[in-house]
Amino acid sequence: MKIGLDFMGGDYAPKATVLGAIAAQQVLSPDQKIVLFGDKEQALPILAEQQIDASCFEFVHCTEVISMGEHPTKAITQKPNSSISVGFQYLKEGKIDSFASAGNTGAMLVGSMFSVRAIEGVQRPAIATNVPKLKNGFGIMLDVGANADCKPEVLAQFGVLGSIFAEAVYGISNPKVGLMNIGEEEEKGNLVSQAAFPLLKDQKNINFIGNIEGRDLFNEKADVIVCDGFTGNVMLKLAETFYILTLKKGFKDEFFDRFNYEQYGGSPILGVNAPVIIGHGISSPEAIKNMILLSKTMIESKLVDKIKAAFTS
Repeated sequence: MKIGLDFMGGDYAPKATVLGAIAAQQVLSPDQKIVLFGDKEQALPILAEQQIDASCFEFVHCTEVISMGEHPTKAITQKPNSSISVGFQYLKEGKIDSFASAGNTGAMLVGSMFSVRAIEGVQRPAIATNVPKLKNGFGIMLDVGANADCKPEVLAQFGVLGSIFAEAVYGISNPKVGLMNIGEEEEKGNLVSQAAFPLLKDQKNINFIGNIEGRDLFNEKADVIVCDGFTGNVMLKLAETFYILTLKKGFKDEFFDRFNYEQYGGSPILGVNAPVIIGHGISSPEAIKNMILLSKTMIESKLVDKIKAAFTS
């Protein structure tokens, strides 16, 4: 197994990313290797400082970096030697089994669509994230930013993608799928929500429980929350703010502690032909470590194969 990581991506790269890779490598088995994409000369002093032999990792030296503010499509095409571009080329060629970065989110989305592409039958891949549940554990919400506007058919596919991910990666048996709306009744919502409801209801391979409301986000009503990327991103940022406010106010609570993005590592792009994970721009070493471990779980669970099977059957 080879897990690809762009160690130049993120506000605190390369130090935070290299330290995260060191922490992850220490819990991986000998046959599980981390492949680091970026400027090797910047990584070597960090490894030496931690007394880690560089041979513990595979390096792919890259001479360019896509910064956070760059236009995604232009950056991917104009910087072929960037750590993100080269990482996706390796993923496309099967030289690595997954690829992750805490760098430019748009570039990661564009890169995944240009290289490994969407799984046949998947109209629009989605970004998924974890949502803490009040009693324990967490649910999955998608989309949280890849698709601001969605057709009803796309929302129905999100239900399938999220259900497979929740079961394959997190072991949630027969996950309950809910459509985020402004009311529980079938006829509630805008035209897209009203049209998506029967499509989700007709999906034979998911456990659709109907509409859910914003107040259900953190309860046990649904394991998989389906919404367009605009709505999902607003809810995600609001949830992140909860955690920041608890820290500022010195409020300690187990539930709010689970809002800490570091625990989950990153957000997978579901519906493409290989495991791809986008990390938070402010990812710490702990977040990078968990992003790598999530990559490992996605590979081991054969998530992509299960999604392919669902969309070809």
